[in-house]
Amino acid sequence: MTAQRVTLFLMRRLGALLAMLTILSFVIYSLLYIAPGSPVDILLGSQPRTPETVQLLNERYHLDEPFLTQYWIWAQSALQLDFGTSIQTTLPVEEEISSRLPVSLFLGVFAFALTMVLGVGLGVVSALRRKTAIDRGIVGATVIALSTPAFVSGVLLLFLFAIVVPIFPAAGAGEGFADRAWHLTLPAVALALTVSAFVLKHTRAALIGVIDQDYVTFARARGLGSARILLTYVLRNALIPIVTISGLVLGALITSAFLVEVTFSLPGIGTLLVDAAINKDLPMIQGVALVIAVVIMVANLLADLLYMAVDPRIRLGRNAA
Repeated sequence: MTAQRVTLFLMRRLGALLAMLTILSFVIYSLLYIAPGSPVDILLGSQPRTPETVQLLNERYHLDEPFLTQYWIWAQSALQLDFGTSIQTTLPVEEEISSRLPVSLFLGVFAFALTMVLGVGLGVVSALRRKTAIDRGIVGATVIALSTPAFVSGVLLLFLFAIVVPIFPAAGAGEGFADRAWHLTLPAVALALTVSAFVLKHTRAALIGVIDQDYVTFARARGLGSARILLTYVLRNALIPIVTISGLVLGALITSAFLVEVTFSLPGIGTLLVDAAINKDLPMIQGVALVIAVVIMVANLLADLLYMAVDPRIRLGRNAA
């Protein structure tokens, strides 16, 4: 694909993401008026209501201005990563998010790596050994994994490998790369189990569909080795649907880890969102929701770029028959 086509593709995708982000930011800001009670009462939280505090909030959040003007001022501040002040902690929302986000990103990427290794690896084994005892065992384990919520498997892993056999830490996020990876191993495995079963099903179905193609049969007839056929002909073509869902998988792992973070007492973005929801900390909810939306959009953009690199029909700009 030429640089011009890549640039055009990126411009279209970024334009679509910008439009989607604008719509989402408008909905997120509208929570201030959708939530029960007046905006002043919501922003006050448990603080006493006095004429001085009401006037201060009206000036701080421009509540006397028309709604669209308020949104525009808020959006401009959000572009500068200024989401206001947390009702619960009275600290800037962006500081709270920046201190928690690295843990969630590390956990999400770690779980994503485990998901792809387990899902793709076992999916390949299951497809190559289909209709055997190994295939039936893997498919059965997949059904169990898909039926088990991440927080349930997290509690089980915590009991087995942090209490019964104390191999891994029971709580905390650790300091430094190695120590953090060690602390987040059990949470990452708990997250990866359910999602890797989903990837495994897609991988198995994709490989079975490719294995039955004529060009694979022809490659066998030419006397090519099994490893070369698997890597060059089967996996290369079966990778396309797996890449398609990889962006969704990464975004889901990063943003849906709040139950696992609570289970393992991790100071991540998920526990921050749960605490904000419990305490009706609307500025914090708005900031976290917008950050989560951006993370999902970036993950999907990366998946689109990878899909463009993998699929020759997209890369060459024509239908590769």
